[in-house]
Formats: sequence, structure tokens, C-alpha cells
Amino acid sequence: MTLRWQCIVVDCRDARRVAEFWSQVFQLPLQGSDDGDWWIELGGDSPDILFLEVPEAKTVKNRLHLDLRPDQQDAEVRRLESLGARRVDIGQGDVTWVVMADPEGNEFCVLRPLPA
Repeated sequence: MTLRWQCIVVDCRDARRVAEFWSQVFQLPLQGSDDGDWWIELGGDSPDILFLEVPEAKTVKNRLHLDLRPDQQDAEVRRLESLGARRVDIGQGDVTWVVMADPEGNEFCVLRPLPA
């Protein structure tokens, strides 16, 4: 029996808005269907990111989040802020990564670059 990881699902009040944000983050085209599903295909063996509309708003910290590792942390944080992300404090304290949230408040982290 084989198993393939198909996608990571992000619940959203406004799936298209959140999907458009993440499409810009990854600089990949946004895919959509007639039934209102939106997704980004990361390519290779990576799972897709699927954005599904749900009736309830986000109310607590994510139990699962994405960690992004850019070449330049400060520059990437500024770029993400220009796309609509914001820095958030979830009690992380003094750490080497930056905790951010997408337009609906879904947290993600921007890590430092790997050492050369």
C-alpha cells in the first residue's frame, strides 16, 4: 500500500482572500475550481495548500503552522508585511524566528537563513 501526502488544508472565512495572500507569498499561481475551492501547487513532492471556506472565524492559536526559511529574514518579513501579514506575539519570547499571521490571523514563522 502506498500513501501520498496530498495537501495541507487551511480553513478560512474568506478562502479566496487568504489563498491570494499565500499565492503571493510563494509567488505561485492561484488555482481555483467552480465549487469555490482554491489551492496552490508547490510542485515536486511537496503537498498542495488547499484553502477551504468555513462558517466560523478563527478564535485560538493554530495547532499546526508553516515555517518559512528565506535567504534573508529581515527582507522577507518586510515583503510579507507589504502583502498583508503582520507580526504577532503568541508568547514566543526572545527567539530567532519571527511569528507572523496571514490576513485571517493564521500564524506562521519566518526562520533565520541556514548557515552557509
